[in-house]
Amino acid sequence: MGILDHCSHVFDCSGSDHKKLKKRRQLQTVEIKVKMDCEGCERRVRGAVEGMKGVTSVEIDPKQHKLTVVGYVDPAKVLHRVRHRTGKHAELWPYVPYDVVEHPYAPGVYDKKAPPGYVRDAADPSVNQLARASSTEVRYTTAFSDDNPQACVVM
Repeated sequence: MGILDHCSHVFDCSGSDHKKLKKRRQLQTVEIKVKMDCEGCERRVRGAVEGMKGVTSVEIDPKQHKLTVVGYVDPAKVLHRVRHRTGKHAELWPYVPYDVVEHPYAPGVYDKKAPPGYVRDAADPSVNQLARASSTEVRYTTAFSDDNPQACVVM
């Protein structure tokens, strides 16, 4: 960015608006859950996504009903394209590994339909209904805490 670049922007006579700069897309991995029963379904889903501009690679896992698209794409556009071209119900991948969730077996997080080793994503506060400790449980756990040795007379 030298003086010539600056001067070319100042004295530009093309009439284009400088405020409308083209936004660069980030390389993203988009995971989508779409039901695929047979190889024909897999081909249809793959064909719908491979033709998109910016797609670098497409992976399909039919056992988990998972489509993984890597490229310079917008996740909403990929999801819309899969729904429109295939006519199937598709949603962004709603599962995360159970290791990253604090309470993987809480009612709002545990899902029977999840693939092995996965639970529902608990980032959404409406879904995140984690098991809350009752007041008696809190009293017992804080009574024998190492942080507060004066809390219990027995110790």
